[in-house]
Amino acid sequence: MRNLRVITFQARALWKRFTSMFKTEWTIEDYPLNIKARSLSESLQTSRLKPHPWTATIINWPGMSGGGNSRPEALQELRKAFERFKADQKKLPRPGTKVPIQFAATIRIGRHADLAKEFVQKVLEIEWAWLSDESSLGDLHDNESNKKLIEKIRMVYGVDVSDIPDGNLADIFDRITEKSARNG
Repeated sequence: MRNLRVITFQARALWKRFTSMFKTEWTIEDYPLNIKARSLSESLQTSRLKPHPWTATIINWPGMSGGGNSRPEALQELRKAFERFKADQKKLPRPGTKVPIQFAATIRIGRHADLAKEFVQKVLEIEWAWLSDESSLGDLHDNESNKKLIEKIRMVYGVDVSDIPDGNLADIFDRITEKSARNG
C-alpha cells in the first residue's frame, strides 16, 4: 500500500513538472499537493505542542507545509508558507522537482561549540541535539512555558535569560559567554 502511495505521489509530481514547462511563473496550484487527515495520539494531546488534525504539503518539497483543524485551514496555511517563501526567494523551484532540505545557519552557535555541547548535557539533560542559529528553548521541550529551562540556566550558569523573549539559544549563549568573560 505504501509503495502505491509513493508511486501515485511521484506520478502527480511528474505531471506537474511536465505542465510547468508551459509556464514561466508558478502559483501553488502548479505544485503537486498532499492534503490529509492525521490521527492524533492521546500522549500528544497533553503537550503544549498541539498537532493539527489536517496537514497540507507540497510533494518532494520538505518543510513546505501547513496544518489546520480542517482541510481548507491546512491548505490556507500552506498557501501562506508558500507566499512567504516566494516573497523571500528570487526563484521558485520548478513544480514536481525534488527540493533539497535546507538547514538553518549555525554560524553563531558554532562560535559556542563547547558551551552548546555542555548546555545540551547540563540543561537539557540529553546526550546531544542539533542546534542552529534559529533554535530556541521552546523547540527543546513540550512544557507550557520556558520557565523550567530558564531557571535551570540560572542555576547552572548564574545568568538570567528571562528577558530574551523568543528564547533564542544563540542569544542565550552570547549572554552566558559575556558573563564568563566579565567574571573570568
